[in-house]
Amino acid sequence: MNIYALLVDDDLDLAASLMEYLELEGVTCDHAANGVHGLQLARENKYDVILLDVMLPKLNGLSVCSRLRRDGFDVPVLMITARDTLTDKIEGFEVGSDDYLVKPFALKELLLRVRALAKRRSTQPRRFVVEDLEVDTEQHEAIRAGVRLALSPKEWELLEYMAKMSPNVVSRDEMQRAIWGEDLPESNSLKVHMHKLRQKVDKPFPVPLIQTVPGVGFALRKQS
Repeated sequence: MNIYALLVDDDLDLAASLMEYLELEGVTCDHAANGVHGLQLARENKYDVILLDVMLPKLNGLSVCSRLRRDGFDVPVLMITARDTLTDKIEGFEVGSDDYLVKPFALKELLLRVRALAKRRSTQPRRFVVEDLEVDTEQHEAIRAGVRLALSPKEWELLEYMAKMSPNVVSRDEMQRAIWGEDLPESNSLKVHMHKLRQKVDKPFPVPLIQTVPGVGFALRKQS
């Protein structure tokens, strides 16, 4: 079967070699040399699999993958990177990648993984439930106690990210990187958006779900 893939890697020589090999094996590749362009192509086109380097200019691969998952894209993502520690791999899987291949790798192994991933869509969950709050990434909606919440784009991104990480605590720095990428907002921007989000998610209901953990960050979970 013909496979349509997106390769996002800023090593142009390596990218050219990978694309040449894959296309000989029936894998048609588009290429982006930075995270912003990669994210744009991923949103505009329908791919069977995305090959995503982690260390990218403008927007790193972890942020690209996280944003695609927040937007409801279920295309399988294969992280290809020189970062080989267990922590690096866990970080990749936590943002929604499906597989992880450490450089340098054999071209045959890359091809086998691409073919395997292309046979299925991502298994990342699309619906998250925290008490009486439902966050549906496929339908792009949040419902609490049967009431659909009218959220701004940034409020939705914040809630979706916390829902995916629930019940874990998300640090302020981690949340800012996940939502704004390398283009960090003004110092009080996160605080303002979180305040507005609380007015919609918690204020109309008897039990608050958005917790502030002093000195750390935020968590979406029932008060203990």
